[in-house]
Amino acid sequence: MHFIQRILVLSIVMLLAVAHPAHAEKITIAAASDLKFALDEAIKHYSKNNPQDEIHVIYGSSGKIFTQIQQGAPYDIYFSADTSYPNKLVTDAYAKAPVIPYAIGRIVLWAPNGQYSAAKMSLASLLNPAVKRIAIANPKHAPYGKRAEEALKASGLWSQLESKLVYGENVSQTAQFVQTGNAEVGIIALSLALSSGLVKSGSYSLIPEHLHAPLEQGFVMTKHAEQNPLAGRFANFMVSPEARHIMVRYGFILPHEQQ
Repeated sequence: MHFIQRILVLSIVMLLAVAHPAHAEKITIAAASDLKFALDEAIKHYSKNNPQDEIHVIYGSSGKIFTQIQQGAPYDIYFSADTSYPNKLVTDAYAKAPVIPYAIGRIVLWAPNGQYSAAKMSLASLLNPAVKRIAIANPKHAPYGKRAEEALKASGLWSQLESKLVYGENVSQTAQFVQTGNAEVGIIALSLALSSGLVKSGSYSLIPEHLHAPLEQGFVMTKHAEQNPLAGRFANFMVSPEARHIMVRYGFILPHEQQ
């Protein structure tokens, strides 16, 4: 557990507890879609010990959620696939500091079992004429898509492959494009590739980290959460050893622990 990170979250929890006695509450979490399986599991573990609390979660691209919060969406905690979006919310007074780094993600090539084995592929393999469509998340508002674009450009492949690209609204939809045959290969989140469904139905290979900027991911409590103690309690849970262990199992690197 990173000490300073835990202290920052605990300070928020205590401030909320002073103003509002602990009792059953409801919160809505908005999260980047790379977290679909990891966060669902974390919420399940939290709820075992706190069955009275109601936690609702919606998933989407970090950029789209960012815009929704700016427009007044009643989300209490925002888990982004980067730190720039939540930091911008703090700067513009839509969220309360600090932004808590919770994970560092990885991107992978993923393909379903059959014609291709992604485990044996590299980015250069995408030049194969048999690969007609390559799915990535939209770089305009999805950090995982932005990192995919960076990796292709760093490899000198972007101009040759751009005509093959199909864009998902988020990295989860990108994976669905490949699963449903709308693309032969996708560049998706490792956390999705390690989910039970994708592990059984396909294979992946890691894209070298030096080809793109780090995918440092952060969460923040919004202004909407100021009247809700559950937001602070769940934020504290997400930096606990139990939650961090879940993140590691889905391929995330923990902040301050990367080599």
